[in-house]
Amino acid sequence: MKKFRGSNDYVASGELMNAVNVAIALEKPLLIKGEPGTGKTMLAQSIADALEMPLYIWGIKSTTRAQEGLYVYDTVQRLYDSQFGEGDVSDISRYIRLGRLGEAFTSEEQAVLLIDEIDKADLEFPNDLLWELDRMEFYITETKTTVRTKHRPVVIITSNAEKELPDAFLRRCIFHYIDFPDEEKMREIIRVHYGDIDRRLVDEAMKAFYDICHMNDIMKKPSTSELLDWIQALQIGGVDVKRIREEIPYVGVLLKKNQDIELLRAYRR
Repeated sequence: MKKFRGSNDYVASGELMNAVNVAIALEKPLLIKGEPGTGKTMLAQSIADALEMPLYIWGIKSTTRAQEGLYVYDTVQRLYDSQFGEGDVSDISRYIRLGRLGEAFTSEEQAVLLIDEIDKADLEFPNDLLWELDRMEFYITETKTTVRTKHRPVVIITSNAEKELPDAFLRRCIFHYIDFPDEEKMREIIRVHYGDIDRRLVDEAMKAFYDICHMNDIMKKPSTSELLDWIQALQIGGVDVKRIREEIPYVGVLLKKNQDIELLRAYRR
């Protein structure tokens, strides 16, 4: 059995690597929670790269229904073909379009399936997938056929905890919470992305970043991804290192709410 040991561009803690490998061994979905920007979505790409598997991403929206991930019956195309004489419209299988879950199930090699931000969907959405994720199969009513997995995919599910997930769904998952990186872990993440960057720039940027994160009343504290973007902006802009904490150049890369920018200005007065 292949084991996940992190990848060249993703810093994973020992606990996270263990959670991934336990989920793979037990053939259960891995539910990942954590603050925005802590690398939940990137984890699936890292697993796919490290284990040399294809990646299927199903991004969930508030309007997403479970059926869409399995398959869609394209009635519009069938009607069009019947009107214009485009082939044999009696073959309904021609109009079955697999969703991302269906594609992962039928992949010729074991794949990684990311169900991203599951908590954005309707409350019943997770329960609607219980059978499919348990049995790794689904039934196509229109063709009276059952689609079964050729190779059980590695299923990664992310949640920002916008909604509570049903207990029945949680019982079927392995759970891991990605903590916000401390300064040591953050430096490791920065090294992975930028290598031999000016250490003074990193020191000053991180001090400013954590100062902002620890501010009271901040509405949306900056995430890891925003810090990485900010460091790149500081580097490209050739900012004087000594000015970073004093002026917070390119503040719009870090803070995305006007109230937070005004709060920062008030703290600096």
